[in-house]
Amino acid sequence: MARRSSGVTLQQLQSFIEVAAEGSISAAADLLYVSQPTMSASMKDLEARVGRSLLVRSARGITLTSDGVEFLGYARQVVEQVALLEQRYLDRPPSRRLLGVSAQHYSFAVDAFVRMVKASGAEQYEFSLRETRTWDIIEDVRTLRSELGILYRNDFNRDVIDKLLRDSGLSFHPLFLADPHIFVSRKNPLAGRKRVTLADLEGLPRLTFDQGTNNSFYFAEEILSTRSSTQEIRVSDRATIFNLMIGLGGYTISTGIISDDLDPEIVAVPLDVDERIEIGWIAHAAIPLTEQARRYLDEVRAVVREFDVELLG
Repeated sequence: MARRSSGVTLQQLQSFIEVAAEGSISAAADLLYVSQPTMSASMKDLEARVGRSLLVRSARGITLTSDGVEFLGYARQVVEQVALLEQRYLDRPPSRRLLGVSAQHYSFAVDAFVRMVKASGAEQYEFSLRETRTWDIIEDVRTLRSELGILYRNDFNRDVIDKLLRDSGLSFHPLFLADPHIFVSRKNPLAGRKRVTLADLEGLPRLTFDQGTNNSFYFAEEILSTRSSTQEIRVSDRATIFNLMIGLGGYTISTGIISDDLDPEIVAVPLDVDERIEIGWIAHAAIPLTEQARRYLDEVRAVVREFDVELLG
Protein backbone atom coordinates (compact mmCIF):
# COMPACT_ATOMS: atom_id res chain seq x y z
CA MET A 1 0.00 0.00 0.00
CA ALA A 2 1.27 3.45 -0.89
CA ARG A 3 2.36 5.74 1.89
CA ARG A 4 -0.24 7.84 3.66
CA SER A 5 -1.23 11.09 1.95
CA SER A 6 -3.29 13.95 3.31
CA GLY A 7 -6.87 14.98 2.82
CA VAL A 8 -9.86 12.72 2.22
CA THR A 9 -12.63 14.39 0.23
CA LEU A 10 -16.34 14.18 0.91
CA GLN A 11 -16.84 12.95 -2.64
CA GLN A 12 -14.48 10.05 -1.97
CA LEU A 13 -16.41 9.13 1.16
CA GLN A 14 -19.70 9.21 -0.75
CA SER A 15 -18.18 7.10 -3.53
CA PHE A 16 -16.76 4.61 -1.03
CA ILE A 17 -20.18 4.21 0.59
CA GLU A 18 -21.76 3.44 -2.79
CA VAL A 19 -19.01 0.97 -3.73
CA ALA A 20 -19.50 -0.87 -0.43
CA ALA A 21 -23.29 -0.92 -0.83
CA GLU A 22 -23.19 -2.17 -4.43
CA GLY A 23 -20.25 -4.52 -4.03
CA SER A 24 -19.03 -3.27 -7.38
CA ILE A 25 -16.97 -0.32 -8.58
CA SER A 26 -18.71 -0.26 -11.96
CA ALA A 27 -22.21 -0.36 -10.43
CA ALA A 28 -21.32 2.47 -8.04
CA ALA A 29 -19.86 4.44 -10.97
CA ASP A 30 -23.13 4.07 -12.88
CA LEU A 31 -25.13 5.31 -9.87
CA LEU A 32 -22.91 8.36 -9.47
CA TYR A 33 -22.65 9.07 -13.22
CA VAL A 34 -18.89 8.73 -13.47
CA SER A 35 -16.77 6.36 -15.52
CA GLN A 36 -15.54 3.08 -14.10
CA PRO A 37 -11.86 4.06 -14.48
CA THR A 38 -12.53 7.34 -12.65
CA MET A 39 -14.23 5.52 -9.77
CA SER A 40 -11.49 2.90 -9.60
CA ALA A 41 -8.79 5.58 -9.51
CA SER A 42 -10.71 7.46 -6.79
CA MET A 43 -10.85 4.36 -4.59
CA LYS A 44 -7.13 3.65 -5.05
CA ASP A 45 -6.37 7.27 -4.18
CA LEU A 46 -8.57 6.99 -1.07
CA GLU A 47 -6.66 3.93 0.10
CA ALA A 48 -3.39 5.74 -0.50
CA ARG A 49 -4.58 8.74 1.50
CA VAL A 50 -5.60 6.67 4.53
CA GLY A 51 -2.61 4.35 4.19
CA ARG A 52 -4.67 1.17 4.45
CA SER A 53 -6.27 -1.41 2.18
CA LEU A 54 -10.01 -0.88 2.35
CA LEU A 55 -11.25 -3.03 -0.55
CA VAL A 56 -10.65 -6.58 -1.73
CA ARG A 57 -11.01 -6.72 -5.50
CA SER A 58 -11.91 -9.98 -7.23
CA ALA A 59 -13.70 -11.23 -10.32
CA ARG A 60 -16.87 -11.49 -8.24
CA GLY A 61 -16.79 -7.85 -7.22
CA ILE A 62 -15.73 -5.85 -4.18
CA THR A 63 -15.69 -6.79 -0.51
CA LEU A 64 -14.38 -4.82 2.45
CA THR A 65 -11.28 -5.54 4.47
CA SER A 66 -11.55 -5.33 8.25
CA ASP A 67 -10.16 -1.80 8.00
CA GLY A 68 -12.68 -1.09 5.25
CA VAL A 69 -15.57 -2.18 7.46
CA GLU A 70 -14.48 0.18 10.23
CA PHE A 71 -13.79 3.00 7.76
CA LEU A 72 -17.27 2.61 6.24
CA GLY A 73 -18.89 3.16 9.61
CA TYR A 74 -17.10 6.46 10.10
CA ALA A 75 -17.65 7.50 6.48
CA ARG A 76 -21.39 7.12 6.95
CA GLN A 77 -21.25 9.24 10.08
CA VAL A 78 -19.39 12.05 8.28
CA VAL A 79 -21.66 12.07 5.23
CA GLU A 80 -24.79 12.08 7.39
CA GLN A 81 -23.53 14.98 9.52
CA VAL A 82 -22.59 17.03 6.45
CA ALA A 83 -26.07 16.48 5.04
CA LEU A 84 -27.65 17.64 8.30
CA LEU A 85 -25.39 20.71 8.38
CA GLU A 86 -26.30 21.67 4.81
CA GLN A 87 -29.98 21.19 5.54
CA ARG A 88 -29.80 23.33 8.67
CA TYR A 89 -27.59 26.21 7.53
CA LEU A 90 -27.73 26.23 3.73
CA ASP A 91 -31.44 25.53 3.32
CA ARG A 92 -30.71 22.42 1.32
CA PRO A 93 -33.55 19.92 0.94
CA PRO A 94 -33.40 16.84 3.15
CA SER A 95 -30.89 14.34 1.85
CA ARG A 96 -31.62 10.75 0.93
CA ARG A 97 -31.88 8.94 4.24
CA LEU A 98 -29.78 5.79 4.18
CA LEU A 99 -30.18 2.84 6.51
CA GLY A 100 -29.90 -0.91 6.16
CA VAL A 101 -31.55 -3.29 8.64
CA SER A 102 -31.40 -7.09 8.64
CA ALA A 103 -33.83 -8.93 10.89
CA GLN A 104 -35.35 -12.24 11.75
CA HIS A 105 -38.94 -12.57 10.62
CA TYR A 106 -40.71 -10.23 13.05
CA SER A 107 -43.70 -8.09 12.13
CA PHE A 108 -42.75 -5.51 14.80
CA ALA A 109 -39.48 -4.91 12.91
CA VAL A 110 -41.46 -4.23 9.74
CA ASP A 111 -44.01 -2.07 11.57
CA ALA A 112 -41.21 0.05 13.08
CA PHE A 113 -39.56 0.32 9.67
CA VAL A 114 -42.79 1.61 8.13
CA ARG A 115 -43.11 4.23 10.87
CA MET A 116 -39.50 5.30 10.45
CA VAL A 117 -39.86 5.79 6.70
CA LYS A 118 -43.07 7.78 7.12
CA ALA A 119 -41.49 9.94 9.82
CA SER A 120 -38.30 10.60 7.86
CA GLY A 121 -39.88 13.48 5.94
CA ALA A 122 -37.48 12.92 3.04
CA GLU A 123 -38.78 13.31 -0.50
CA GLN A 124 -36.04 10.95 -1.62
CA TYR A 125 -34.72 8.09 0.44
CA GLU A 126 -32.92 4.80 0.19
CA PHE A 127 -33.58 2.23 2.91
CA SER A 128 -33.21 -1.53 2.96
CA LEU A 129 -34.93 -4.11 5.16
CA ARG A 130 -33.84 -7.71 4.83
CA GLU A 131 -35.81 -10.42 6.58
CA THR A 132 -33.28 -13.21 6.47
CA ARG A 133 -31.54 -16.08 8.22
CA THR A 134 -29.76 -15.71 11.54
CA TRP A 135 -26.29 -16.36 10.13
CA ASP A 136 -26.91 -13.92 7.26
CA ILE A 137 -28.03 -11.21 9.69
CA ILE A 138 -24.73 -11.44 11.50
CA GLU A 139 -22.81 -11.45 8.20
CA ASP A 140 -24.79 -8.46 6.91
CA VAL A 141 -23.89 -6.42 9.98
CA ARG A 142 -20.30 -7.66 10.11
CA THR A 143 -19.72 -6.52 6.52
CA LEU A 144 -21.86 -3.37 7.05
CA ARG A 145 -24.30 -4.35 4.35
CA SER A 146 -26.71 -3.48 7.15
CA GLU A 147 -26.00 -1.14 10.03
CA LEU A 148 -28.34 -2.95 12.41
CA GLY A 149 -29.50 -6.50 12.95
CA ILE A 150 -32.53 -7.66 14.93
CA LEU A 151 -32.49 -11.15 16.42
CA TYR A 152 -33.28 -13.11 19.56
CA ARG A 153 -31.33 -15.10 22.08
CA ASN A 154 -32.25 -17.21 25.12
CA ASP A 155 -30.56 -19.57 27.55
CA PHE A 156 -30.24 -22.25 24.86
CA ASN A 157 -28.49 -20.29 22.12
CA ARG A 158 -26.91 -17.44 24.11
CA ASP A 159 -23.35 -18.81 24.36
CA VAL A 160 -23.17 -19.69 20.66
CA ILE A 161 -24.67 -16.40 19.47
CA ASP A 162 -22.52 -14.30 21.81
CA LYS A 163 -19.31 -16.05 20.71
CA LEU A 164 -20.15 -15.56 17.04
CA LEU A 165 -20.87 -11.89 17.66
CA ARG A 166 -17.61 -11.40 19.55
CA ASP A 167 -15.65 -13.12 16.79
CA SER A 168 -17.33 -10.77 14.28
CA GLY A 169 -16.60 -7.61 16.27
CA LEU A 170 -20.29 -7.10 17.02
CA SER A 171 -22.23 -6.49 20.22
CA PHE A 172 -25.75 -7.44 21.32
CA HIS A 173 -27.99 -4.79 22.91
CA PRO A 174 -31.21 -6.04 24.57
CA LEU A 175 -34.47 -4.39 23.51
CA PHE A 176 -37.17 -6.35 25.34
CA LEU A 177 -38.17 -9.64 26.94
CA ALA A 178 -41.21 -11.46 25.63
CA ASP A 179 -43.18 -14.47 26.79
CA PRO A 180 -43.46 -17.15 24.08
CA HIS A 181 -46.67 -17.24 22.04
CA ILE A 182 -47.88 -19.32 19.15
CA PHE A 183 -49.06 -17.64 15.96
CA VAL A 184 -52.06 -19.32 14.35
CA SER A 185 -54.83 -18.48 11.94
CA ARG A 186 -57.94 -16.85 13.37
CA LYS A 187 -59.81 -19.94 12.12
CA ASN A 188 -57.63 -22.32 14.14
CA PRO A 189 -59.49 -23.90 17.11
CA LEU A 190 -56.65 -22.78 19.38
CA ALA A 191 -57.12 -19.13 18.40
CA GLY A 192 -59.80 -18.59 21.05
CA ARG A 193 -57.83 -20.11 23.91
CA LYS A 194 -56.38 -17.95 26.69
CA ARG A 195 -53.28 -20.18 26.83
CA VAL A 196 -52.04 -23.30 25.10
CA THR A 197 -49.65 -26.06 26.17
CA LEU A 198 -47.14 -28.08 24.20
CA ALA A 199 -49.55 -31.00 24.39
CA ASP A 200 -52.17 -28.88 22.58
CA LEU A 201 -49.74 -28.52 19.65
CA GLU A 202 -49.24 -32.23 19.07
CA GLY A 203 -50.57 -33.28 15.69
CA LEU A 204 -50.39 -29.75 14.26
CA PRO A 205 -47.82 -28.80 11.58
CA ARG A 206 -44.93 -26.91 13.14
CA LEU A 207 -43.77 -24.11 10.87
CA THR A 208 -40.20 -22.86 11.14
CA PHE A 209 -37.95 -20.54 9.17
CA ASP A 210 -35.34 -22.34 7.12
CA GLN A 211 -31.73 -21.49 8.05
CA GLY A 212 -30.11 -22.84 4.89
CA THR A 213 -26.66 -24.41 5.11
CA ASN A 214 -26.28 -23.05 8.65
CA ASN A 215 -29.32 -24.95 9.87
CA SER A 216 -28.06 -25.44 13.42
CA PHE A 217 -30.50 -25.65 16.33
CA TYR A 218 -28.66 -22.64 17.74
CA PHE A 219 -29.53 -20.48 14.73
CA ALA A 220 -33.24 -21.37 14.71
CA GLU A 221 -35.58 -18.39 15.00
CA GLU A 222 -37.94 -20.36 17.21
CA ILE A 223 -37.39 -21.53 20.78
CA LEU A 224 -37.67 -25.25 21.57
CA SER A 225 -35.96 -26.00 18.25
CA THR A 226 -34.67 -29.36 19.54
CA ARG A 227 -38.19 -30.58 20.37
CA SER A 228 -39.30 -33.27 17.94
CA SER A 229 -42.36 -32.82 15.78
CA THR A 230 -44.12 -35.38 13.61
CA GLN A 231 -45.20 -32.69 11.13
CA GLU A 232 -42.70 -29.98 10.28
CA ILE A 233 -42.48 -27.52 7.41
CA ARG A 234 -39.61 -25.10 6.84
CA VAL A 235 -40.27 -21.89 4.94
CA SER A 236 -38.24 -18.88 3.86
CA ASP A 237 -40.59 -15.91 4.31
CA ARG A 238 -43.40 -14.62 6.53
CA ALA A 239 -46.00 -14.50 3.75
CA THR A 240 -45.58 -18.24 3.17
CA ILE A 241 -45.63 -19.13 6.85
CA PHE A 242 -48.85 -17.16 7.35
CA ASN A 243 -50.47 -18.81 4.32
CA LEU A 244 -49.60 -22.22 5.76
CA MET A 245 -51.10 -21.25 9.11
CA ILE A 246 -54.33 -20.49 7.29
CA GLY A 247 -54.26 -23.34 4.78
CA LEU A 248 -52.89 -26.16 6.94
CA GLY A 249 -53.72 -25.05 10.47
CA GLY A 250 -50.06 -24.86 11.37
CA TYR A 251 -48.34 -22.81 14.05
CA THR A 252 -45.04 -21.15 14.80
CA ILE A 253 -43.58 -19.92 18.09
CA SER A 254 -42.60 -16.28 18.42
CA THR A 255 -42.82 -13.17 20.61
CA GLY A 256 -46.57 -12.55 20.57
CA ILE A 257 -46.07 -9.11 19.02
CA ILE A 258 -47.98 -8.95 15.78
CA SER A 259 -49.53 -6.08 13.86
CA ASP A 260 -53.23 -6.29 13.09
CA ASP A 261 -52.66 -3.90 10.19
CA LEU A 262 -49.90 -5.98 8.61
CA ASP A 263 -51.13 -9.47 9.57
CA PRO A 264 -54.92 -9.27 10.16
CA GLU A 265 -55.61 -13.00 9.77
CA ILE A 266 -53.08 -14.16 12.38
CA VAL A 267 -53.45 -14.12 16.17
CA ALA A 268 -51.02 -14.72 19.03
CA VAL A 269 -51.86 -17.09 21.90
CA PRO A 270 -49.63 -17.38 25.01
CA LEU A 271 -47.69 -20.65 25.21
CA ASP A 272 -47.41 -22.20 28.67
CA VAL A 273 -43.66 -22.90 28.88
CA ASP A 274 -40.91 -21.82 31.25
CA GLU A 275 -39.02 -19.75 28.67
CA ARG A 276 -38.35 -16.10 27.85
CA ILE A 277 -37.36 -14.59 24.52
CA GLU A 278 -34.81 -11.79 24.60
CA ILE A 279 -34.95 -9.60 21.49
CA GLY A 280 -32.07 -7.27 20.80
CA TRP A 281 -30.20 -5.35 18.15
CA ILE A 282 -26.66 -5.99 17.00
CA ALA A 283 -24.13 -3.60 15.52
CA HIS A 284 -20.39 -3.08 15.31
CA ALA A 285 -19.04 -2.67 18.82
CA ALA A 286 -16.58 0.09 17.91
CA ILE A 287 -18.71 2.11 15.48
CA PRO A 288 -21.31 4.60 16.74
CA LEU A 289 -24.81 4.38 15.27
CA THR A 290 -25.99 6.90 12.72
CA GLU A 291 -28.88 9.16 13.62
CA GLN A 292 -31.16 7.24 11.26
CA ALA A 293 -30.34 3.96 12.99
CA ARG A 294 -31.17 5.49 16.36
CA ARG A 295 -34.49 6.71 14.94
CA TYR A 296 -35.33 3.20 13.80
CA LEU A 297 -34.61 1.76 17.25
CA ASP A 298 -36.83 4.46 18.78
CA GLU A 299 -39.64 3.31 16.50
CA VAL A 300 -39.06 -0.32 17.50
CA ARG A 301 -39.43 0.66 21.15
CA ALA A 302 -42.55 2.67 20.34
CA VAL A 303 -44.14 -0.37 18.68
CA VAL A 304 -43.19 -2.66 21.55
CA ARG A 305 -44.62 -0.28 24.17
CA GLU A 306 -48.05 -0.97 22.72
CA PHE A 307 -47.82 -4.59 23.89
CA ASP A 308 -47.44 -6.07 27.34
CA VAL A 309 -43.73 -6.78 27.17
CA GLU A 310 -40.73 -5.75 29.27
CA LEU A 311 -38.53 -3.13 27.66
CA LEU A 312 -34.82 -3.38 28.41
CA GLY A 313 -31.89 -0.99 28.15
